[in-house]
Amino acid sequence: MTALSLLRLIPEPGKITNGRILFGDRDVVHMSDEDIREFRGSDVAMIFQDPMTSLNPVLRVGFQIEEAMAAHRRFTSKQAHDRVVPMMQRVRIPAAAQRVGDYPHQFSGGMRQRVMIAMGLSNEPSLLIADEPTTALDVTVQASIIELLRDLNRELGAAVILITHNLAVVASLCQRVIVMYAGRIVEEGPTRAIFKNPQHPYTWSLLRSIPRADEREHEKLVSISGLPPDLSNPPPGCKFHPRCRFRIDRCFTTEPSLDDLGAGQSARCWVLMKNVPAEQKGAG
Repeated sequence: MTALSLLRLIPEPGKITNGRILFGDRDVVHMSDEDIREFRGSDVAMIFQDPMTSLNPVLRVGFQIEEAMAAHRRFTSKQAHDRVVPMMQRVRIPAAAQRVGDYPHQFSGGMRQRVMIAMGLSNEPSLLIADEPTTALDVTVQASIIELLRDLNRELGAAVILITHNLAVVASLCQRVIVMYAGRIVEEGPTRAIFKNPQHPYTWSLLRSIPRADEREHEKLVSISGLPPDLSNPPPGCKFHPRCRFRIDRCFTTEPSLDDLGAGQSARCWVLMKNVPAEQKGAG
């Protein structure tokens, strides 16, 4: 929902109730319908989670990439047509000149995701939003997609917002992390700082629920008890308190603010992990 709000694509009855979404010196919230249509796909592009549901099964992939460029009129029809094969080559689709006439079902999952990335980059956007781009792909294909996004970020200078639950992907690609729980930012900061010194109990628990091969002393994995809250009837106070092992009385009644912890890191918690005794962290 957060990413869709950046493009003003929140499905009804949802709506943006307040605040601003600044892109350069423009506020996306107050753009006209015509401006927002040009903004989508031209300045900001989004790669959705399942490419098979995003690609039209009865149209050739080359036509769909060309259509994405034609819709925003940034290139002439001939320029758009001539750019299709180079775009497919840029995202490392083998034999692009031959495969430009294939249909989506003739591509593997990883190749379909590359087609979606080519469509997203076709209009040279400043920002690329990738929604779970490695979901349902095997580990080796995941690695190739992440490497591709990293290389495109360096080559084209396009910023990337990555939406994922895969912390290994975050560690390999992202420079800054925002951790969300129940629709709220609970912690944010530089990737290295978050992984090395998480301060919110949810972030701390996430990082310790995954086995790590680089640890010398293998600690017992942490499990997060309970279920995510019902957002139509969220709990009072901190939204994570029903599942938090470090909660205090204040957590039940008052929601904390997102406070600056220094060095670009902030967290929304009454009980920061740096204040929790080591023996309590180890308690199962």
